[in-house]
Amino acid sequence: MSSTLYQSFEHIVVLDTETTGIHHKTDEIIELAALHTASPAQPSSSAQELDLLIRLSKDRTLPPFITQLTGISDAQLQAEGVSKEEACSRFTALLSHPNTLLVAYNAQFDLCFLYYFLARCGHADCLKGVKMLDAMTIYKDRRPYPHKLENAIQAYALHGQNTHRAIDDAKATLELLDAMAAEEDDLERYINLFGYHPKYGVSGPRISSITYRPQGYEPTGKLYDAQ
Repeated sequence: MSSTLYQSFEHIVVLDTETTGIHHKTDEIIELAALHTASPAQPSSSAQELDLLIRLSKDRTLPPFITQLTGISDAQLQAEGVSKEEACSRFTALLSHPNTLLVAYNAQFDLCFLYYFLARCGHADCLKGVKMLDAMTIYKDRRPYPHKLENAIQAYALHGQNTHRAIDDAKATLELLDAMAAEEDDLERYINLFGYHPKYGVSGPRISSITYRPQGYEPTGKLYDAQ
């Protein structure tokens, strides 16, 4: 990625999750994917992939609509999934590097799920001090509604696809960041700044390190300039 974000961060981790539903405290992550990219100045700057299916808690099964949306089945989770503890350990290793930025599209959703997931394994402290970036907040300042990842892919004519599989969506988000930086490289001004629709409010618990500002369906200026 060519963004000047690398002037401030040596490592960027792009995250995506697939889950059993939308409730951060009670639903579970079934797929956790991340792309770890290092600054071009680092000896190895190519993206490293983490893509894990995660087994469900005992006696829990996938809702049929989640299987229909993602193509992930209970049998697949059982056969290919790793334990929650292993997934936590492998993901937290990505955040062990100093000066790391954590990115997601609609980051509020993924980060709330990630926090509860890590907390249950005793690893929530790894998020302390980590800076965060919501690619959807940037995109909403660039293009009118609708604002799903698939809309951003189409708007910027990206190669990636929004398949509702975590690794594909993470790759598309990384590609989107590069496209938005090429258009106007003000991405750094959105760090720890998340937009929310004023009609619906912030979804889930507020993250203490994040500044939240109302952001409607139509671009009205830069969110970082709003008071």
